Amino acid sequence: MFHVEHEQLKIQKKCSTGDNVPRGTFFYGILKKEVLYCRKDAKKRYSSQDTHSQKCTFRVNCNKIMLFSRNEDIMGRIIAVANQKGGVGKTTTAINLAASLAEYQKNVLIIDMDPQGNMSSGLGVDKNEVEKTIYELIIGKCKIEECICKEPIENLSVDVLPSSIDLSAAEIELIGVDNKEYILRDEVEKIKDNYDFIIIDCPPALSMLTINAMTTSDSVIVPIQCEYYALEGLSQLMHTIELVQDRLNPKLEMEGVVFTMYDARTNLSLQVVENVKDNLNQNIYKTIIPRNVRLAEAPSYGLPINLYDPKSKGTESYMLLAEEVINKGE
Repeated sequence: MFHVEHEQLKIQKKCSTGDNVPRGTFFYGILKKEVLYCRKDAKKRYSSQDTHSQKCTFRVNCNKIMLFSRNEDIMGRIIAVANQKGGVGKTTTAINLAASLAEYQKNVLIIDMDPQGNMSSGLGVDKNEVEKTIYELIIGKCKIEECICKEPIENLSVDVLPSSIDLSAAEIELIGVDNKEYILRDEVEKIKDNYDFIIIDCPPALSMLTINAMTTSDSVIVPIQCEYYALEGLSQLMHTIELVQDRLNPKLEMEGVVFTMYDARTNLSLQVVENVKDNLNQNIYKTIIPRNVRLAEAPSYGLPINLYDPKSKGTESYMLLAEEVINKGE
């Protein structure tokens, strides 16, 4: 047994050789005897052999020590990120959660169900050059394998099923179509086993597109902005989730609520968090996403935050959120 210590955060984590971690994982830091002293700026990589433990490996990212594994039981988890209230960090959360899961060596597919297509462009997909999108899939003009853009960002194991503005007309075209609530589910079932996680970015409305996403999903993450109207419309979203559970997808669960745009300088953010915790009988993630300039800048470069600025608070927060999501499924 050996332990890892972080100089700045004073974190110690003991691990035995029986821990389930994947081979080929690395950690960063300075090794002294059997203690790994991890520094923010350390560039040297060490593998498990350096600590005389053949089965334990670590990785340090964003000042955190992370033990991660590939658990076959959680492969193919489908998570919808939904909130009918716009501007709450829904798409930002979908993009950066997917990218952070990929940092944990998970294979991720992210599906853009929002006609605005911001998630697609935020992951480096040029919407003007894509010929087949989720719209063509929904109306039956192509198969899901034809629509997926394979790893549009180099060295990031995130595939993208992009959207386009045409998707806004899909609901009208689906009028009279039988079993229209299951169109996405039936297609995703074909490729589900190729991925550890499938993240669906829902539109900011309780539409047929959102219903398709929830019918496909195993669970729903709800981002809530730390502002006065945080709970506005949340009861309607919860009611919609319950209706989908009763009538369309009995396995659907409430994955949890994540607070976004938290500003520690204001009393309002703290009051909103406390108010939601007191009044909402749902799982609430411990990780709170801060209001962060680098998070706002990243989409304009077509990059998730962990590639745009690996040392930012936004990167650290989404990596911790991804860790919670992974652990919840184990």
